[in-house]
Amino acid sequence: MDTAPLYMDTGSAMGVQLPTLGTPHTMRDAKSSQGATAPTKEVHVEDFLSRYSTSVRAGERVSFGTYFNAFPASYWRRWTTVDNVRLSVSTSGSGAVIVYKSNARGALQRVDSVRVDGDAVSNFDLSLKPFGDGGWYWFDLVAGSESLVLKDAEWCSEGEARTPGSITLEITTLNKTDFCINNLRLLAQNPQALKHVKELILVDQGTQKVADADGFAEVAQALAGKLRIIDQDNLGGSGGFARGMYESVKNGSDYALLMDDDVVVEPESIIRLLTFADLCKTPTIVGGHMFDLYNRTVLHTFGEVVNPYTFQPDLPSEEMTLGHDFVGSNLRHTGWLHRRVDVDYNGWWMCMIPTKIIREIGLSLPVFIKWDDAEYGLRAKAAGYPTVSMPGAAVWHVSWIDKDDLVGWQAYFHARNRMIAALIHSPYEFGGKVVRQSHAYDVKHLVSMQYATAQGRNMALRDLLAGPDQLHSLLPSKLPEIRSMMNGYTDSQFSSDPDSYPAPKMDKPPKHGHGVSSPSYVGLLPWAAKTVIRQLSIPVSTSSKERPQANIAHQDNRWWRMSQYDSAVVSNAEGTGASWYKRDPKQLRKLMAESTKLHAAVLKDWQKLSAQYKNALNEITSIQTWEKTFEAHSEKSEN
Repeated sequence: MDTAPLYMDTGSAMGVQLPTLGTPHTMRDAKSSQGATAPTKEVHVEDFLSRYSTSVRAGERVSFGTYFNAFPASYWRRWTTVDNVRLSVSTSGSGAVIVYKSNARGALQRVDSVRVDGDAVSNFDLSLKPFGDGGWYWFDLVAGSESLVLKDAEWCSEGEARTPGSITLEITTLNKTDFCINNLRLLAQNPQALKHVKELILVDQGTQKVADADGFAEVAQALAGKLRIIDQDNLGGSGGFARGMYESVKNGSDYALLMDDDVVVEPESIIRLLTFADLCKTPTIVGGHMFDLYNRTVLHTFGEVVNPYTFQPDLPSEEMTLGHDFVGSNLRHTGWLHRRVDVDYNGWWMCMIPTKIIREIGLSLPVFIKWDDAEYGLRAKAAGYPTVSMPGAAVWHVSWIDKDDLVGWQAYFHARNRMIAALIHSPYEFGGKVVRQSHAYDVKHLVSMQYATAQGRNMALRDLLAGPDQLHSLLPSKLPEIRSMMNGYTDSQFSSDPDSYPAPKMDKPPKHGHGVSSPSYVGLLPWAAKTVIRQLSIPVSTSSKERPQANIAHQDNRWWRMSQYDSAVVSNAEGTGASWYKRDPKQLRKLMAESTKLHAAVLKDWQKLSAQYKNALNEITSIQTWEKTFEAHSEKSEN
């Protein structure tokens, strides 16, 4: 019921906005024309009759101008061969069906309407010509003196019937057995979503095998022989997803649909991705969006690009916001959601790739995790194949808000893989800002007493400079090496018991009773230089070695604040534990010098390294090379 606002919406499509269905509180935008707060309507479970049918109570109005039920017309106009669509609405009872559209600015227009009575099928033929830059179609239902039942509704396109493409749906997992069983069960309960799935492959890279989990036998049987388990060593997300690409090519599928393990999938999304991809003008990577698993109406992002100068993920539009909550502002009243978003890549939480593209440009980079999806999208784009992040297709996934993967063992992969992707795809002679920014990140980690993270990032640059030929051999071995290294640093050793650390105490009270404040942009460089000099020259007090000076919550763990302490206990992003950060001038001096030396080497040899990685790209991502890696690290394969 907490996802209801993504499917159905109450209120007027023009003028006054009433609250979204299921809102337990008053929305900030839900104001009447007199400025008073509009009343909240309740959701009635009995009104939902099936996956495709619902009842509208007498005298009430329901809009299907929602994320999962509105038609994203501009995407179909831009990327597919479809010029017109037919909306077919089957109803029972008395009332009205009203069709609306929007433009790229989010302005709403009434298109057509029809009164209905008894059993009726209302058809609306709609052109896609006005949707060059954005816009949606949708319909509202208004019940008369009695309830109006929506039996079903479809968006149809005209043309010769064709056989839909075949899909290999692949899930990569590492010890997420509960999530996997749940998704397999969900898919088994929605056989229409699997109608054109040739094979459902689960690449199990963990020690807690899904095949041994409670409930597996039942879901495997329900999937009617479509499920295949592949056990292989932990080659990371890139190794698991590359296996899915490889198997989809080998079994003759038209598409590889890659999906994360820790998601909840909307099964209808599979049908929508396939239908859209089959009708695209050219082979196109089509991906789904990601909603927050623990706050179901929050959309993580509507689309992403890679900023070519900083070589960081970026938003395609200044208007777009991360973490948009459809309860706070629904589709019909959020202007920027109506502008078509063209992207560079789609996250591999749910992404469908034509095997024609895989055969031409290869599989994933062998980089374990991080940047594999972004690099692949850029590689496909360079070969003339676009990526579309398609509205109305999505999964629910654990949000990045609950993670901090820039600190800890994952920092190695962030640093190395971002640089690899930039060496291959950056249009700038020396990678734009990427090297300078990477060194600045190291300085921030070091003055924050995050020595394990800084050491991991130095390891990343050493491996980068060693060249691309070792990437496959590093897949199974690098993570254990990083974890072993981090065991030697207190900032990476966590305790779940708050009483395992001494109580904090400051030798001196804060100046004027105020805490640390962020430096201004103008004074940032001299402030940072002064901070580094202080950390290098002033010895750590004995008291700070014996007890922390403060307990720091994760959200307060900012480099400019941490740089002012000699010792602090810092909680992690998940809230499950904390580690003791301790300033060490010797470590700071050593790691800073190494970071500076490594970044200077990367910058000096940028053109040579770029040529090396570009020349090796076809070989290290080829089906043949990956096949050798799979053979060396696969335990067994069974039906």
